[in-house]
Amino acid sequence: MAEAFFTEQHELIRRLAHDFAQKELTKEVLDKVEETETFPEEILNKMAKAGFFGIKIPKELGGQGADARSYVLVMEEIAKVSGVASIYVSSPNSLSGGPLLLAGNDEQKEKYLRPVVTGQKKLAFALTEPGAGSDAGSVAATAKKEGDHYVLNGRKCFITMAPLSDYAVVFAKTDVTKGNRGLSAFVLDMHGEGVSCGKPENKMGVIGCATSDIIMDNAIIPQEDRLGEEGDGFKIAMQTLNTGRLGVAAQSIGVASGCLEEAVKYARERKQFGRTIGSFQAISFMIADMATKLEAAKQLVYKAAYMMDTRQDATLNASMAKYFASEVCNEIAQKAVQIHGGYGFIKDYKIERMFRDCRVFTIYEGTSQVQQMVIGGRLLKK
Repeated sequence: MAEAFFTEQHELIRRLAHDFAQKELTKEVLDKVEETETFPEEILNKMAKAGFFGIKIPKELGGQGADARSYVLVMEEIAKVSGVASIYVSSPNSLSGGPLLLAGNDEQKEKYLRPVVTGQKKLAFALTEPGAGSDAGSVAATAKKEGDHYVLNGRKCFITMAPLSDYAVVFAKTDVTKGNRGLSAFVLDMHGEGVSCGKPENKMGVIGCATSDIIMDNAIIPQEDRLGEEGDGFKIAMQTLNTGRLGVAAQSIGVASGCLEEAVKYARERKQFGRTIGSFQAISFMIADMATKLEAAKQLVYKAAYMMDTRQDATLNASMAKYFASEVCNEIAQKAVQIHGGYGFIKDYKIERMFRDCRVFTIYEGTSQVQQMVIGGRLLKK
């Protein structure tokens, strides 16, 4: 039972996120986002004031100091209405904020994390390169130490929020002879000299949160903006991704829940052959299958969050949750479109956007195949 993982306080947080999503993320707003490819700053400011950007961030840095379960519930409720809106919630609590929480000193956290939590600044996570996707150890960007600073050269790609961000956590080789152990992490000023962004990608889904390359051409980073020690970069990236997978899993059950709700609603209203299509066994069995798999995915996600909150090793469970929930979400979205028939192919219906948005869930923050590698490796490890 999901209730076993949550307290009354958790349910109050779920209600807050649910009510916010229903009130602020209307179809009119989301249609405008698709049209302009821009998410309204007004709503982002409201999300910041609601505390969504700092759910997992300590109170002393302006966050809510809540736990992983609270984060999952907020992500789920926001994603149920808008996949792209949930990315703005996920970033500071997960990928972008994660390296600072893991390896940042007090000054770095105060300088870079606090303004992100309050919505004054935006922060990106920049690991992926044209030749280093799933194989993070193949990062080719370099950081050469010169006196009291580093000179960075290289190109990052598919970086979420890059064109919108004030800063980015970037990973570059400080020693190209050491492989993974030569990778270091830095906070890059996105407005600094030698830093530029490529043209925003023309994406299939999650439109309204720009994604682009980051180009570093002799970009200068002061030594004090290195996170941790030289050579800590790979460890920081992997630890961040281990916990970050929980966010994508939460996105997945959120979008899947929204898809199921739309499918049930449509099946109750749409009539063919003189009766509602939900009364046909073919449709009712599809919905039964969708609901059952969604419930299984929720249990995996909630358990992984619970394990994190109780200081257990959740690496295996987070990968299982991300793998299963993202695959199930895509299956549920596909079936929801099928139940809608031709209308599911039309942009006037919310299910069309949900179907496009969730396709990336099996790809970013570790593909399904990478999750299988993690799961298999853990189980087969002696």
